[in-house]
Amino acid sequence: MPDPGNSRDIPPVTPSPLILCIDDEALGLKIRKAVLEKEGYRVLTAADGSTGLSLFINQPVEGVILDYYMPGMDGGQVAGAMRKQRPEVPILLLSAYINLPSEVVALVDFTVLKGEGPNELLMKLRRMLAGPQCETGSEGAS
Repeated sequence: MPDPGNSRDIPPVTPSPLILCIDDEALGLKIRKAVLEKEGYRVLTAADGSTGLSLFINQPVEGVILDYYMPGMDGGQVAGAMRKQRPEVPILLLSAYINLPSEVVALVDFTVLKGEGPNELLMKLRRMLAGPQCETGSEGAS
């Protein structure tokens, strides 16, 4: 029988996934970070594409939530650069726009409309992190 006082019998703690959120809208970014942390995710945030890319390259990011419309580098440019650096990291594109360019949608694993709310975002994030992507770019893009 295992000794409850013996730390060797306690399974190691697996850290929760590290998610990078990139959005130039400060309030949306703050709310998204709070929602994700409440669900147990570790979260990095960036207010623009170039800062987000730097974090993506230098941190062990396991998933990305990326806004589409941002000044400077838009979400399509950021997703393209991320795919060149670490193509295995899944990307969820967040947008207020219904008709995103097909070449941008093809770069990401999932899309979510900003109006769909936190439950939809969390559901798609869980699906995205669960494994092989079989629904590339088709979610929420219509």
